[in-house]
Amino acid sequence: MTKPDMHYLPARLLSRLALWLLGSVCMISAALGAELAPVKQIQTPVLSIGYEEHGPAHGFPIILLHGFPYDIRSFDEVVPGLVDAGYRVLLPWLRGFGLTRLLDPNAPRMGEQAAIAQDLIDFADALVLEQFAVAGFDWGNRAAAIAAILHPERVRAFVSIGGYSVQNTLQAGRPASALAESRLWYQWYFNTAQGVAGLETNRHDIIRLLWDSWSPDWSYSDEDYARSAAAFDNPDFVDVVIHSYRHRNFNAPGEARFVEIEKQLAEQPPVTVPTIVLRAGNSGFGPAATDPAADQARFTNLVARRIVDGAGHDLPAHRPDAVVTALLELLAQRESGAAN
Repeated sequence: MTKPDMHYLPARLLSRLALWLLGSVCMISAALGAELAPVKQIQTPVLSIGYEEHGPAHGFPIILLHGFPYDIRSFDEVVPGLVDAGYRVLLPWLRGFGLTRLLDPNAPRMGEQAAIAQDLIDFADALVLEQFAVAGFDWGNRAAAIAAILHPERVRAFVSIGGYSVQNTLQAGRPASALAESRLWYQWYFNTAQGVAGLETNRHDIIRLLWDSWSPDWSYSDEDYARSAAAFDNPDFVDVVIHSYRHRNFNAPGEARFVEIEKQLAEQPPVTVPTIVLRAGNSGFGPAATDPAADQARFTNLVARRIVDGAGHDLPAHRPDAVVTALLELLAQRESGAAN
């Protein structure tokens, strides 16, 4: 067989292939370096989900969900405390991140809130998890909240990092203050053609800026970023991110299968499962409200609400102890209730 002449392959294709191979190797190596956790894949109706698993297989499952623009490495220091307590800890990459891939190469790469929440339920179904506990921040927090709203019988406990963030994707809200709107510059940018090109070309520069802006009192090293960087070279990353920020701003259609669910979510239904809300004390989005009334209204089974000092938006990385404590507290209450 004649070998293909590599000189005739487009340079852009070769560059992307090399980057994909390097990214996959880096993610697997990083995962193997963290307690030698194997990277696993499991298939759902629409995804092949890459994930890490720690702890005993018979332990009660806890799912930890990252957000944008982060990955599962945000929970590295959360895992040991949960494993030591005997829990099975699962860390999936969201669609568009890491080693998670859509199965259909021709399917639109969509990132609407209902889809990411369904991905969580599909992940639990594929692993045959009748119930689970979950903690999440940013996109992961929203997905977990929606899963708890739609399937409360599945979610035994929920640590909501950031509070209620379910979106009304049917009707625009009132404009926020100029300062608050300015903090969302990336969303407006992603709703332009220049933003698409910018994210494609300068994704790592943009992400580092967001990390630093959203956690202004935290200093990320190059090594910190390198542990996550390959997760953002997923071939679906740009399309999923752009769709997420356009759909929520009424500039892109959602999936037909989620039309009725988005109508339900537009009513802003409360979360009824046992929940602890953690809010960052040092977030670049502004100070957390000291009045708990809004969280009490959105979470009707609110066990506790805590403002976590020393944490920016990436709270699990900055204060993993707060996440571990909240999860163990909720699960201990549930186990005590079951015993009684």
